[in-house]
Amino acid sequence: MATEKAPAAAQPLQALIVDSNATSRSILVGQLREYGVSRIVQCSRVQDARSRLEHTVFDYVLCEQYFGESGYSGQTLLDDLRRAQLLPFSTVFFMVTAEASYAAVAEAAESALDGYLLKPFTPSALFERLSLARLRKIHLKPIFDAIEAEEFERAAGLCVERFETRQPYWLYAARIGSELLLRLGRHDEARKLFEAVIAARALPWAKLGVARAQIESGQAARAVTTLQGLIGEDASFADAYDVLGRAQVELGNFAQAIETYRTASGLTPDSVVRLQKLGMMSYYMGDRANATKVLSRAVILGIDSKLFDFQSLVLLTFAYFAENDRKGIERCMADFGRIMERHHSSARVQRFATVANTLQLIQQRQFSQAVEAVRNMAREIGAASFDFEAACNLASLLAVLAVTSIELSEGEAWVRTLGMRYANTRGLTELLANACNGHPPYSDIVRESLLHINKSAELAMAKSLAGDPTGAVEQLLREADKTLNSKLVDMSQQVLLRQHARIPTADTLQGTIDALRKRMGTAPTRAILGQDSERTPGGVALRVRTATDDAPRRPTSSADATAEDDSDLDTAPDAAEEKDPAAFLRLRPLP
Repeated sequence: MATEKAPAAAQPLQALIVDSNATSRSILVGQLREYGVSRIVQCSRVQDARSRLEHTVFDYVLCEQYFGESGYSGQTLLDDLRRAQLLPFSTVFFMVTAEASYAAVAEAAESALDGYLLKPFTPSALFERLSLARLRKIHLKPIFDAIEAEEFERAAGLCVERFETRQPYWLYAARIGSELLLRLGRHDEARKLFEAVIAARALPWAKLGVARAQIESGQAARAVTTLQGLIGEDASFADAYDVLGRAQVELGNFAQAIETYRTASGLTPDSVVRLQKLGMMSYYMGDRANATKVLSRAVILGIDSKLFDFQSLVLLTFAYFAENDRKGIERCMADFGRIMERHHSSARVQRFATVANTLQLIQQRQFSQAVEAVRNMAREIGAASFDFEAACNLASLLAVLAVTSIELSEGEAWVRTLGMRYANTRGLTELLANACNGHPPYSDIVRESLLHINKSAELAMAKSLAGDPTGAVEQLLREADKTLNSKLVDMSQQVLLRQHARIPTADTLQGTIDALRKRMGTAPTRAILGQDSERTPGGVALRVRTATDDAPRRPTSSADATAEDDSDLDTAPDAAEEKDPAAFLRLRPLP
């Protein structure tokens, strides 16, 4: 029987083989060359593969599932890559293993996989699987062309149309479409699409999507119930724990959140992303010993990776400072020195390095320089770029200065300013209060700020209920102008929309709201647990690639995306989706 070759490509095909066994790698190299892949890179370690995938786009990735005594797994590599949006739509990712139960196959398909290749397999079987995976991407190409052009409305429409008419790969299209609807802020439509998928096929990723839509629309308590039911069905579904932790943080249930993140990290012990979340949560809960242990491991595993969030290194520096570990602080500063060489133009990284350097100055008792550095940071409190993450770091520094008995008369006022700006939910308030829990009076000021904001909101809403919506909006905006608190602006917008016909100056007030939003900058929520937090588990990240024949191919746009799919049993698109509930789309979060 003649073997099928890969379709002709406009440029040479590239493949990455990740396997600790040299013989297995050699066999796969021969088979891929016969298939028509001319450029093949081999890696024996997961760490090396992660580095390669961060800097080069491959057409095919064939990764061994188990790496023996190293403690690494192909599945964890895949999980980390999809969270960091490092696999473009065009890449076909297959796990290679000698054994796989149906549960394992379903779990992998849920999380991002094009499929399993069970050893031993023939060259013709390999060629067929790779070709079918490529065919799926061809069918979905119009959707991803629209995404590449940033025509998200059109892409969402194409997805919904494919789902409703049950065209080939309609389940995959539904998944992409629901993610796009979430991105566009159409949470109810996204939830309905997820629920329609559940009605058609009881898929865990769709249930996870319902929970995410609930969180985005401010229904975190309902999301917890949804997620607890999902975990009850499958206690090993790591992505469900990620989203559950996020919902618990939203509600301010930090003790529960830290246990949730601990469970997720235990399921995937070498996941850099989950280690960072657990370490950050441990730090803000006051468990500095565990925070030091977990964050230092995250640094060892991932500091040179795009998966690493430099806020982890800031918190590790704080933890070393609390332990009076001079050498630990010096290691962090050395790490920041290398990081700054690569990210010298990043204002966020510069701010992190300044915080760490200030801690070192205090540890070295160079107090005048430390105080000057803090004063410079405090001058940015009202800037649009000064986000919740920066607020927590500054609050922590101010608490350190206070307990070190360094005279700083403005400290209390600065903490109050931070509290008035960012104390808009119980969850955010408690995180900010915990950031300065080394000095309890500062924590009290933050909590008092939320009471003040809530009281201001109540007084304004009383005006609206008494028949004076114009006065209510004006009062909310006066307070928002003084505090830059997004809760007050959001409430003023809600009143304006509901009572627009009764407010003669509605257009003028809308202009004031828009101007305040610009002054406030981006929404600060959830940044405290890492920049990756918006790359939500269970989501589809949309990336494409552009390339030249002579240069390494890399992702080129933050709006780029990926979606990949497969069933381990399929022979045609319709049949795959009808008979195998594990034929799913590659999951990765939208930025």
